[in-house]
Amino acid sequence: MNIIIIGCGKVGRTLAELLAAENHNITLVDESPARIQAIPESLDALRIVGNGASLKTLREALVEEADILIAVTGQDELNLLCCLIAKKAGNGNCHTIARVRNPIYNRELDFIKEQMGISMIINPELTAAREISRLLRFPSAIKIDTFAKGRVELLKFRVRPEFKLSDQPIFQISSINNNNILVCAVERGNAVSIPSGNFILRDNDVLSIVASPQNAASFFSTIGLKTNQVRNALIVGGGKIGYYTASFLLEMKIDVRIVEIDRENCEKLSDLLPKATIVHGDGTDRQLLMEEGLAETEAFVALTNLDEENVLLSLFAQAHSNAKLVTKVNKISFTDILNNLDIGSVIYPKYITADYILQYVRAMSNTIGSNVETLYQILDNRAEALEFAIREKSAVTDIPLAQLKLKKDLLIGCINRNGRVIIPRGQDSIHVGDTVIIVTTQKGLGDIQDILRR
Repeated sequence: MNIIIIGCGKVGRTLAELLAAENHNITLVDESPARIQAIPESLDALRIVGNGASLKTLREALVEEADILIAVTGQDELNLLCCLIAKKAGNGNCHTIARVRNPIYNRELDFIKEQMGISMIINPELTAAREISRLLRFPSAIKIDTFAKGRVELLKFRVRPEFKLSDQPIFQISSINNNNILVCAVERGNAVSIPSGNFILRDNDVLSIVASPQNAASFFSTIGLKTNQVRNALIVGGGKIGYYTASFLLEMKIDVRIVEIDRENCEKLSDLLPKATIVHGDGTDRQLLMEEGLAETEAFVALTNLDEENVLLSLFAQAHSNAKLVTKVNKISFTDILNNLDIGSVIYPKYITADYILQYVRAMSNTIGSNVETLYQILDNRAEALEFAIREKSAVTDIPLAQLKLKKDLLIGCINRNGRVIIPRGQDSIHVGDTVIIVTTQKGLGDIQDILRR
């Protein structure tokens, strides 16, 4: 497909890399010559310096031939205007996606989307906050992704000696919970595996499991992990993600304290979040953190605008509390180093945004037969978890899974049938009307039939 991306910041470049890897034709547009020049030569994309809301610039980008325009500049209003002009200039054939971040527009997004004819609006801060709230509901998990409208979860956790899972094969682990969970990925050091039932686990492995929320809670309880949501949270950073996170946590009846360095922002937060405690101060002040109850808090969430500051804050919290840690990272590329630090759950807003947009693009690529309903980049972007909606009969339907010739490093994680969650075995089969969750290191699946070897 022909895709125009307006805005070459962190999200724009991440999207361009992911979409170019799937052989789409990419055109990048940005007003800053420096940002355009900073794009690596290895990225196969046309580069245009210009205002994405300018009809002249859009025509130079061949908007008349574009299938999708994605506007991810730093200005919400500019993103919306880019989409509106592209919709008109593309004769209504160009799908449009806008990033809109300002909380002022949050309750009006459905109206804006409908009235302006925008295909999709994504708010990365709101989406990241929703992910944080899920983690604090289930603090044992490092990461939680949801499928089937919340009926199925992909949960990631680290194996500890006290769980007594080391030296056991995976088929025995699954039987702990009456076969109602599926271990679908194992991270060991820098290696990632989509494991068979005979895979032997070791302490310090990071497991990803697929299960319903109830069965996941039962499994974690059985092996001795805490499953109750936290009762209080200390948040450092009162920006957009901090505001959205606090809103979700207050709805969950969790006590919230926010430490924010900007006085004006503190006053705004006090008005918007009357049930939260807002503290004006420097979140990197050790004494202030201890005074605000760091040692007793059940969750510590580092959401400042500096990645390095967030990492150091979480390391400090890890040393002085037993809190569930959540660390926001925007641009640090040294993920291998971060993985070796005990900083809890790491949230990458740019990847969350890219996942949702990539999901939409994949769904557009195949609108007949099966659609990509949900998509997550997992295991440090080395694998994907996808949910397909099965719309019609194909080479994968009504055949026992054991008889399907599946691609290597690919696992059918779950079948959702009319709200019933099935952890599949060899005798199970996929039916029309199901949604199916696939976990794989094979990138670029756009149709359920892509799981088969050719």
